[in-house]
Amino acid sequence: MDLHQIVFLLILAGSLYLFISERLRVDVTAMLTLLALVVTGVLDSKSALSGFASEPAIIVAAVFVISGGLAATGITEKIGQWVERAAGASESRAIAVTMPVVAALSSFTHHVMVTAMMLPILTRLARAKGLSVSRLLMPMSFAASLGTTLTLVSAPAFLLADNLIERSGTEGLGIFSITPIGLTLVVVGVVYMLLARWLLPKRAGDAGDDGYLRLDRYRTELLVVEGSRWSTRPLAELQKALGDKFRLIGWLRDGKERDDLTASSPLISGDVLLVEASADALASLHDDPGLDLNALARFGNRITGEGQRQLVQAVVAPGSEFIGRSIRELNFARRFHTVIAGLWRRDGDVDSRLADARLREGDLLVLWGRPSRFTELAAHHGFLMLVPFAGEAKRRVRAPLALAVLAATVFAAATELLPAALAFLLGAVAMVATRCVDIEQAYREIDVRIFVMIAGVIPLGIAMERTGTAELMADGLLHVVAGWPALAVLLVMFSVAALLTQILSDAATTVLLGPIAVSLAQSLGLPVTPFVVCTALGAVVAFLTPIGHHGNLLILGPGQYRFHDFLRIGLPLTVLIALVSAWMAQWLWLDGPLLPF
Repeated sequence: MDLHQIVFLLILAGSLYLFISERLRVDVTAMLTLLALVVTGVLDSKSALSGFASEPAIIVAAVFVISGGLAATGITEKIGQWVERAAGASESRAIAVTMPVVAALSSFTHHVMVTAMMLPILTRLARAKGLSVSRLLMPMSFAASLGTTLTLVSAPAFLLADNLIERSGTEGLGIFSITPIGLTLVVVGVVYMLLARWLLPKRAGDAGDDGYLRLDRYRTELLVVEGSRWSTRPLAELQKALGDKFRLIGWLRDGKERDDLTASSPLISGDVLLVEASADALASLHDDPGLDLNALARFGNRITGEGQRQLVQAVVAPGSEFIGRSIRELNFARRFHTVIAGLWRRDGDVDSRLADARLREGDLLVLWGRPSRFTELAAHHGFLMLVPFAGEAKRRVRAPLALAVLAATVFAAATELLPAALAFLLGAVAMVATRCVDIEQAYREIDVRIFVMIAGVIPLGIAMERTGTAELMADGLLHVVAGWPALAVLLVMFSVAALLTQILSDAATTVLLGPIAVSLAQSLGLPVTPFVVCTALGAVVAFLTPIGHHGNLLILGPGQYRFHDFLRIGLPLTVLIALVSAWMAQWLWLDGPLLPF
């Protein structure tokens, strides 16, 4: 063992200590590790910084943007609504529903993207049902990784394993060759999480979540505009498109309220729907070319002032001159050059027509106007305060575009039409270019802490290879296990890969250990396929630390997990997965028994 190997092992030990003890944030630890490798001469600066341009770092940044596009177009919300309905109010039922769904989504998509997409869904579900978010996010993240074992194209490690098997002179794997193992592992993972729920930490989640500031039940009026895409389509279709947090209060046609119209009745241009909507729905309605907020359609041309038009919220102050007067009487459009687009009231009834509503102390008005006019309103004694509107507009009309971008991205990456990093990067750019998500929101979606963490950990793997430490470990393993029974060797290959993948990527681990697996199989006179597959499985589904899988890094903060949480919960699961993987591989390719008895 030379000096560079000794120095690297010391740096590795120090990094693992900081990661496990959490004396510093994980991204800070990653940067200190990177600097230590450069200062000690283990790596040159170019190699140390290569993590920032690496495929995993680029993919992680891109999937944040793609997931942001899915959320901005309402797709995530739709999936969330289905999951919420199916999950009910039970923690065990939520886990039983979420894990198979996430695993299925991960079988043909990148598991990090699925994790990023499901994270806000489960956070909202936990808040709505009074559940602990930390008991939902870890099962979901583990299911995303388990789902990558369902098809050959789900993880780079399996594609590399297939290539290695073919180069050894053996017939390669088909796209569903590993599916029997994957299905078994998903079932085992779900059952384990249901039985071992008591091991999961019970924490509230990220305290920085501002969801408690968001209000629902805004009263507003919705106009079906001339030439609307909703014209002649039944109301039920509109209700389905706008989601669960949209309730019809009344229906005006030709200026008269109709009580004979139902969900199956067709909408007609000029119809006015009196509704209660969530903040997100209210913010989204003005962006739908077939719909508009009635007040904006009638008085929007009176809005003057400087700056881009926006929604704000204003609270009616105690003793305000507005109290007891109707919105029609106040004529905000003429007096303040703003439009009242919605009204929220904590208690009490609100007139069906927004214009007839008489204001009360504490009423919250949703105003549409320009910043220069809001400056004047903020100083008016009639309002207690002006605050930003909490709703986030959903670009629902672009949902098909977002799905098309996602499908094209997955197709390009899965078929290797483009390198995975480039495919996901193009997908992220396409989300912005097609206006599924605006550029400002796209940048906000990227969690820089996670990006830095991944970029900083990757040089550890490079240093392991450059110093010859990886080769030294591989040679030692070859001498130890030569001549062992096949099942024992399969377990050893899985276990070594499970340990190395905590530092290296799954692809690097497979590349490093794959040739050893081939050599061991040939020395035993057995097919190479089960040994290489077990090595790849160990690289993909070992849940020992949060740094072993990028998806686990995404949930680290929102779930308020600690480093040892993953070891306590993931170690028993990894041992169980190792046994199942080795046994199933022996059954599939070595004619072993399917049942252990």
